Amino acid sequence: MARIGSRAALFGLLVAICAGLGGCSLFFGQSVKLPPVSTETVEYYPRQVKGYQGSYPPRRILILPTVDAREFKDSSAIDHAPGADGNPQIGVVLDHNRVIQRVYGPAIGPLAQQALAASAEEAGLLPALSGDSLEAVLRKTNVQYALTSKLVRCWVKKERGTDTRLGPTWATSAEFRVEVAIYKPPFHTPFWQGASVATYDDPPLTNFAAGPENDTSIYDEPGQVLSVALTRAIAGVFRRSDLHSLIVEDIVMPR
Repeated sequence: MARIGSRAALFGLLVAICAGLGGCSLFFGQSVKLPPVSTETVEYYPRQVKGYQGSYPPRRILILPTVDAREFKDSSAIDHAPGADGNPQIGVVLDHNRVIQRVYGPAIGPLAQQALAASAEEAGLLPALSGDSLEAVLRKTNVQYALTSKLVRCWVKKERGTDTRLGPTWATSAEFRVEVAIYKPPFHTPFWQGASVATYDDPPLTNFAAGPENDTSIYDEPGQVLSVALTRAIAGVFRRSDLHSLIVEDIVMPR
């Protein structure tokens, strides 16, 4: 009986030690409970990207609707159907490679169009949104430039990492790519065209060298991480030195 009592006391001591360490290994590997669906805010963060504000001449530019032509090359994006309400799927949350939550966001095309206008305004241009076709815009006489865009990548993935005594660690990665063409009415050949892509990892990949317990995310929600990638990619269009030089040196004739 004394031996049984000693074992019970030892087990109780181990439980107490683990509890004092925040749960210890008693909770390692447990599944994370999340709602199966999350609808999140994705937005452009004004002036987060520095270095190009006010550097362009005040030229009128129409921002045409962005075409949503997303490609889904990430293995986690095999099923990327819109939600029941029509909201596009923008990412997933994974628990040991198992999808535990699907992440939905706002209509991506209008969001990208508005973000391009906001970034153009930061650059010093005079943007306006347009719902017209390119052909219709090229016939206008009060427009100096017209911008068309195609969204190619827009996806965020939050993954469970190493379990520590404080609980599971998480890493989120997002990618956003947009292709842009700028025209000078009435010409149908692009004045400039290019692509801008941004990826963002939260926490930064460089933090992993310090160990999982030092990996602290900046943002709580996947939509916020995707917003950073979107902001960097959109601002990257107007930070392009070749585009900047073309517009600064361009002689605009009245029409």
